[in-house]
Amino acid sequence: MDWIKGHRLRHAEGEMTDPSPARTDAEEPTGQRFVAGVLRSVLRLAIGSTFRVDLPVETQRSRLHKVTRLTLPPRGAKFEASNSDGVRGEWVTARGHERAALIVLYLHGGGYCVGSPATHRAITGHLAARCGARVFVPDYRLAPEHAFPAAVDDAVASFLGLLAKGIAPHDVVIAGDSAGGGLSVAAALRLRELALPLPRALVLFSPWVDLGLDQLPSPPPGEVMLTLPWITQCARAYVGRADARHPLVSPLYADLAGLPPMLIQVGTDEILLGDSRRLRDRLQSAGVAVNYEEYPRRWHVFQANAGVLADADSALESVARFIRAAGPTSAG
Repeated sequence: MDWIKGHRLRHAEGEMTDPSPARTDAEEPTGQRFVAGVLRSVLRLAIGSTFRVDLPVETQRSRLHKVTRLTLPPRGAKFEASNSDGVRGEWVTARGHERAALIVLYLHGGGYCVGSPATHRAITGHLAARCGARVFVPDYRLAPEHAFPAAVDDAVASFLGLLAKGIAPHDVVIAGDSAGGGLSVAAALRLRELALPLPRALVLFSPWVDLGLDQLPSPPPGEVMLTLPWITQCARAYVGRADARHPLVSPLYADLAGLPPMLIQVGTDEILLGDSRRLRDRLQSAGVAVNYEEYPRRWHVFQANAGVLADADSALESVARFIRAAGPTSAG
């Protein structure tokens, strides 16, 4: 597989579904309103004390690791350290799906500066269980120690490493949240640029796709996780000497034609809602099949609360349906 080599970057150099809300406020049961209120308060306190521009990035990483220990992977989920093409990470499997042919390459969020496979086990564990998949989560290099294009290189290497193990490209879905959502699109763009095989589909949770921040609004009242100063700090750290509008930094400005089908899920109570809507419109204009879902009164990457929050469970079930509809999986 000679095409696996030579993918690393040198520095500095559709169709749309009905965009109506996934549900209305009136359809939310009283019990779930209470659960959502509690989760919102806990997140505001825990994440608000973590994603702070006055804290060293090492402190933010440590605090995030502690906070996410409170999230709940599904019972029976297993997490095993591994690597793909030299990129360290972990395999996530669910009971009964240990040999699944379907692979999800999951790129975690964290503003390109924080986060790890361990901080996102609630999402990856539930994805493995609900999609009947094995999930590989690379521990890609983070800024400010490693600015662009390190994360893109590691994401592409992870995908090609899976193919080198004999996994068919069509059996791989690339998914990610926030910065990892933008990185998922960037990885697909880089694969297309190199004329390499593309994954079956992309799944994006609240993707961050414009690091230029030109059209980023003030956080809505319901935003509990992200602040404009913190996002700006992370963008500067990751962009480094590159152009913030480089298509692999900010995929919103890329030529998106020819990319695989995408599912975008976003909450209405988050500062990155506009990124998702603009990406949806750009994909539609480029002729890329896109399923778009907005969840009323839900916060950034609410899918991490699967197993507790009904909307998170519904969102992941929608992911499973989307992946199945995107095409058959090879016999495992």
